[in-house]
Amino acid sequence: MINVKLIENDIKKRLDELGYELYSLKSFNDRNGQILEVVVDREESIDLDDIVKVSDNISSLLDELITDDSPYTLDVSSLGAEKPISLEKLDKYQGKYVNVHLSHPYKGMNVLEGDLIEIDNEKAVITYKEKTRTIKAEVKRNDIDKARLAIKF
Repeated sequence: MINVKLIENDIKKRLDELGYELYSLKSFNDRNGQILEVVVDREESIDLDDIVKVSDNISSLLDELITDDSPYTLDVSSLGAEKPISLEKLDKYQGKYVNVHLSHPYKGMNVLEGDLIEIDNEKAVITYKEKTRTIKAEVKRNDIDKARLAIKF
């Protein structure tokens, strides 16, 4: 079994050099054998070419770090198109289409999904659609308890 604690810092360092962040690292067994799951993130979107690049780099690093011949499968993925957003980093997603959960409802709604058009230390302004109308909602930043990117249809 791969000891993730022994390889985690080396993987973080390699990802940092490549411009990515390690979101999670897990090792587990399933019916096909041992799986090493690496989930990466960065502010910009991640496409399949990025996953291949990270996978190739991590694979060559693991060849150096893992000295026994135990077979494993490397599974590299990203958080996806609707990745969670750290509330501390919400400012960096201004202009993006987001889904926010509120601790205090806005006009009876606990969830707003729309364009994050403005954000500062006190408030966030989100425009959302209600049928054919675009509505501008101003909420207290402290009322946002969860946020993620969303897909606009």
